[in-house]
Amino acid sequence: MDRKPILVTKPALAPLEEFLPYLEEIWETRWLTNSGPFHQKLEAALAEYLNVKHVVLCNNGTSALLLALRVLGLQGEVITTPYSFIATGHAIIWAGLEPVFVDIGADSCNLNPEHLEAAITERTAAIMPVHCYGNPCETEAIGRIAKKHGIPVVYDAAHAFGVVTESGSLLNEGDLSVVSFHATKVFNTFEGGAIICHDDAMRKKLEYLRNFGFEDETHIPEIGVNAKLNEFQSALGLLQLQHLEEWLTKRAELSRLYSEGLNDVVGLQCGAKPWAKKPNYAYFPIMINEEYPYSRDEVVDMLRAREVHVRRYFYPLITDFPLYRNARCVPASLPNARRSADSVICLPIYPDLLAEDVRRTCEYLRCWAVPK
Repeated sequence: MDRKPILVTKPALAPLEEFLPYLEEIWETRWLTNSGPFHQKLEAALAEYLNVKHVVLCNNGTSALLLALRVLGLQGEVITTPYSFIATGHAIIWAGLEPVFVDIGADSCNLNPEHLEAAITERTAAIMPVHCYGNPCETEAIGRIAKKHGIPVVYDAAHAFGVVTESGSLLNEGDLSVVSFHATKVFNTFEGGAIICHDDAMRKKLEYLRNFGFEDETHIPEIGVNAKLNEFQSALGLLQLQHLEEWLTKRAELSRLYSEGLNDVVGLQCGAKPWAKKPNYAYFPIMINEEYPYSRDEVVDMLRAREVHVRRYFYPLITDFPLYRNARCVPASLPNARRSADSVICLPIYPDLLAEDVRRTCEYLRCWAVPK
């Protein structure tokens, strides 16, 4: 009997019948956008769930990154990581700034603070680390360096929704944090995102920027864009939030099954292990090292041939795209980032994934570990 394909990801969605009352209310009020009642309720509900002061909803995570950089009035360079989704670099350039790429830690997949200070110059305007795979950056070390040089920190926390450390919500770190509600994320509103900020004045400026710069009908204090989240997506977010803990529990169990199935396989390393007090299990990356009989790309092809769809995430490095090849890098060779880009596979993980599919994936990887 043919087995069904195992997808690399599948969006989590609440039952359709539970969404219908929200749609009926939207049809009744005809309030579709422009900070409607569902939008306001979702901002409040997320601030409570995430234990942060302010949540400023946006139409997607990339818009949120752009506004977070814009609101700080920056000029010059922004230090970030080459091991991330391309939107991290694009947002910096769209904001009129220049990206500078710093190597990651050998095991963390996050920006390495040891190289951070060497990258800072008089042109450095901000630091934008990424909590890769939802695993927290070394926020304390980054914060010390940023404070020493008087530089703001904007965290690209696209993967880190709901992550909690010993210090509390990871999203309270830095001057601003940006989360994504894309379909592939642990919490989704089809598309969407948000900026987490910590004071009322910053929230107000971000709200202006999100809505063309309007303060009211006749006053435009900022040059803004249209980055609002509509009522359909806001309503969905309110419903999704009710099911989130159930989905996170399923992700945790799948992650445990992967770890049990692969931790003793020679040549495989379950990379970037969650160390947070409350991880979100957004991804399950593994690293194929030299002791494994097959290369990373060979493993990808072999799995896909068996209908197990995995992803080389992140490959290539941002700095490998032609648009970024002249960017400044510290160190220039980015050895750890390159090693990760050439050896990491993200395995399927999502709430609807079956335990038997995790075991099947593990069995392939264990079987192939036998020397050729």
